[in-house]
Amino acid sequence: METIGIIGLGKIGKPIAHHMLNAGYRVIVHNRSQGAVEELVAAGAAKASTPREVASKCDFVITSLPDAPTVEAVCLGTNGIRQGTTKHSILIDTSTNHPETTRRIATSLREVGMFALDAPVSGGEPGAIAGTLSIMVGGDEGAFRRAIPVLERFGRTITYMGPSGSGQLTKLANQIIVALNYAAMGEGLVLGAKAGLDPEKLLRVFLGGQAQSRCLELKGEKVINGDYEPGGRLMLHIKDLQYALDTAKSYGVPLLFTSLVQQCFEATKAAGRGDWDHSAVITLLEDLAGTKIRKR
Repeated sequence: METIGIIGLGKIGKPIAHHMLNAGYRVIVHNRSQGAVEELVAAGAAKASTPREVASKCDFVITSLPDAPTVEAVCLGTNGIRQGTTKHSILIDTSTNHPETTRRIATSLREVGMFALDAPVSGGEPGAIAGTLSIMVGGDEGAFRRAIPVLERFGRTITYMGPSGSGQLTKLANQIIVALNYAAMGEGLVLGAKAGLDPEKLLRVFLGGQAQSRCLELKGEKVINGDYEPGGRLMLHIKDLQYALDTAKSYGVPLLFTSLVQQCFEATKAAGRGDWDHSAVITLLEDLAGTKIRKR
């Protein structure tokens, strides 16, 4: 059985590690904070002190990290993956990364014989725990085919999108749609609540018609309960939208509504809610309208 390294044991990385152990893989983990490391060691994983050590012992290295600078440092920095990689091993980066950074990392790793797949995921912590994430993959197609059995352990919808960076471009487009969905949900629910309508009935109506969306299905009930426990943190979604705006500019694509919603996310963060769920942008709309969307 192959050995899987996992670097980053947050809301996505830790469940992935458990899935790999449950599937019978040898698993080596590395994380800055040690609580998740000790949990996984108790479940049967081994631990490594650096990304370099992980890469030197593994056939696949899965990264789940917060942003592009962190991914680049882990991959190419001192004691990074590049320094420890074995030839023909595969990096699977499930982080939401900047496409340009992704391509730069892939080129550098290929020079030392390692393939890099950008494989960001959608579905948040619940999807990671259930093993039902949507995974969008860019990179060498042969490496992708080798990685499918690993990806199937934590993903349900696995789609090869094209060369390096294609997975990240797909994820950024996904994040635009999710952000605009939350803003639209908020405006519809806030209007209804302010006008005296029952939020539970509103939610039932929306879910039964063309307003229905996965965002509404997963977060509508939480919103009317005032529950913003993070499945995906708002501050990380701000980062994703900034990557989308940067990338769109390089392609000459105006993102009019994304620009506005990104500023709404920024304002929500400024109100002290950056560590809340990304649906918390709705609380900004509540504040502006002077009302709360709550069950009666």
